[in-house]
Amino acid sequence: MLPLFAGIYTRGAGIGPATAFLYSGPAINVLAITLTAKILGWQLGLARAIGAVVFAIVTGLLMTLIFRKDDAARTAGQIYVPDSEGKERTLFQDTLYPLTMVLILVFAAFAKPAPGSTGLWPAIFAAKWYITIALLIILGFMLKSWFTRDECKSWVESTWGFMKQIFPLLAGGVLVAGFLLGRPGHPALIPEQWVQSLLGGNSFSANLIASLAGAFMYFATLTEVPILQGLLGAGMGQGPALALLLAGPALSLPNMLVIGSVMGAKKTATFCGIIVIMSTFAGMIYGTWFA
Repeated sequence: MLPLFAGIYTRGAGIGPATAFLYSGPAINVLAITLTAKILGWQLGLARAIGAVVFAIVTGLLMTLIFRKDDAARTAGQIYVPDSEGKERTLFQDTLYPLTMVLILVFAAFAKPAPGSTGLWPAIFAAKWYITIALLIILGFMLKSWFTRDECKSWVESTWGFMKQIFPLLAGGVLVAGFLLGRPGHPALIPEQWVQSLLGGNSFSANLIASLAGAFMYFATLTEVPILQGLLGAGMGQGPALALLLAGPALSLPNMLVIGSVMGAKKTATFCGIIVIMSTFAGMIYGTWFA
């Protein structure tokens, strides 16, 4: 994500769209949001999804407003967009293909409703594998009809590469989280009283600490979910949990150093400050209304 951000920013993209892209890339992660909803609850997953989209837009607008004078000369630059000549797929096909994959992920990971639930959710859960299989068949038709053999091969190789990259980190995150935090009712090395005193409840300080921790810590993709599961079991409030989820994926100390080298210390500090402040207040709002 950082090389892509650096590329579009140095090619002349305005600081608003560039920073919106910088935040949205890791934050609006369908797999991470789905895993959050499945493991930590659909309310937190939905809040994370909505918050990530809103944060990306607001961050871009605020960065544009704050640095409008500094950015005036740069916005005249043009970003290279490849020509559409020779493209075999239509815009509708390019939209329908990823949408089908997202729906497969959503239905395959659809969480079991609470016992005694009635209505739409239990009906969807009962039919989720039928829906998933139907979507897989549709996806197979798309791959056969719309994509070349080389494209399919490249897709499989990329998928395998991401799995090798992410799975060890996810397994390691689960192991470390379990070793340090345990699970609900089974404390581990870090006493639950420490977590409750710092991150329990929904105070301003608890949400701010969670936002700062998320901003400076490095979370490999998806590892924030098992870590938060352990923290919630140890007494972390729902508000601080959302604050960490919104600040963590987009920021880390290594990221800050790289971003600073691209757009300068002042703009980087402003970008990080916006994310931390918005995460803190989003956590407080969520903790007040929905926890």
